[in-house]
Amino acid sequence: MIIPVSQENEKAWADLCFALWPDTHTPDSFIQERRNGGFENEFLFSVSDEAVAFISLSLRHDYVEGTDSSPVGYLEGIYIKPEYRKQGIARRLVEFGKTWSIDKGCTEFASDCLIENDDSRKFHKKVGFKEVNVCVHFKMTL
Repeated sequence: MIIPVSQENEKAWADLCFALWPDTHTPDSFIQERRNGGFENEFLFSVSDEAVAFISLSLRHDYVEGTDSSPVGYLEGIYIKPEYRKQGIARRLVEFGKTWSIDKGCTEFASDCLIENDDSRKFHKKVGFKEVNVCVHFKMTL
């Protein structure tokens, strides 16, 4: 079952976020950021009342690489506990994200991942995304 993140289940959501993004936050800081207005479109997938996956969605109004419309539904993050993978949960969550985006008036759904993240690139292609561009970013310290 797919349900919105609420105050009652946000701890389970934050733990899943931390499993996906351990270098960016702590579970408590995910909760704090959500309570401060971030992470507005978060959904959990539960099996027998256990949160086993989540999807993070957004509407992007700025330019999204490879798209021609605005807003664009955006898959910000998706995570499935390892023991629940290969059961179609990710595909169901992506389908949910597509429907959510259509309901918000979008005609396109997009995502991104790091170039070296081969697993994520394979996943995106497997669920129907088309790779539209590869970009290398540069910086210099002044």
